[in-house]
Amino acid sequence: MDEFALIRRYFAQLTLDGEGVVLGIGDDAALLRPSSGCELVVTSDTLVAGRHFPDTTTPFDIGWKSLAVNLSDLAAMGARPRWCTLALTLPEADASWLDGFAAGFAALARVHRCALVGGDTTRGALSITITALGEVPAGRALRRDGARIGDAICVTGTLGDAALALRLGAAAVPELRARLDRPQPRIAAGLALRDIAHAALDLSDGLIGDLQHILDASGVGATLDVDALPMSPAFARLTTAGTRRADQLAGGDDYELCICLPEDTLDRARAALDVPLTRIGRIDAAPGLRLVDAQGHSITPSFTAYRHFS
Repeated sequence: MDEFALIRRYFAQLTLDGEGVVLGIGDDAALLRPSSGCELVVTSDTLVAGRHFPDTTTPFDIGWKSLAVNLSDLAAMGARPRWCTLALTLPEADASWLDGFAAGFAALARVHRCALVGGDTTRGALSITITALGEVPAGRALRRDGARIGDAICVTGTLGDAALALRLGAAAVPELRARLDRPQPRIAAGLALRDIAHAALDLSDGLIGDLQHILDASGVGATLDVDALPMSPAFARLTTAGTRRADQLAGGDDYELCICLPEDTLDRARAALDVPLTRIGRIDAAPGLRLVDAQGHSITPSFTAYRHFS
């Protein structure tokens, strides 16, 4: 099977009709029609086998996750997904693997009405690069540079599940493994928070590293209560005192949203969301990120968030 037959068989049907696609898969490039009054939001991520997903990950889950991590970036900007492209590097055109990958990719794409409109295929070590495009009404995108002194710092969902699943490997229970293999991009939350939050980002490399991006962009500092970080029942049951904080603060792969918003909008924000929203800290005037426990005692971590090439 050559690359053109591969595209026709597994991916051409993922160009959805009536979704602003003037011309989809099959030409040199796609033609897209953005909605009137909207700005385009564009993000791109590459997933490499053995680095971004374990070698034992199923093809379905690889397909799902490769799109999910991009849609999570759109969620953090308060954008609605519209289109995506896929650049797929494969060691061989394995029909069974491609069936599973395409099914996982399609399952999430259909949930969020995200049309696949182009890309590329080539031979090499397994690697997946997706560019996702979304829309947001002009001037209303959530950004990293809007945090204000006195804002509450909140997170959606729970933290640490994926990191714990990765550490436990084959012993991970299904609830934890699902958080690692099939993260749920918080699109609805991003849309709901668009006119409430001052700043937001998605948590991919660990809370303390990702939050620092907001602090740097906004020129502020923060204090986090590490004992307020939300845990799932499975995480609470299986974590240990020695690893809980590292998994929740620096483990990565959460794909939850970290949000800065006025304290007096917390009830409104919680009522608007389809997932829990937990207050975990505050934005301060003093630069830097300070970690404290429930008693207010300062904590100095012995770990850092994930960084490529470090």
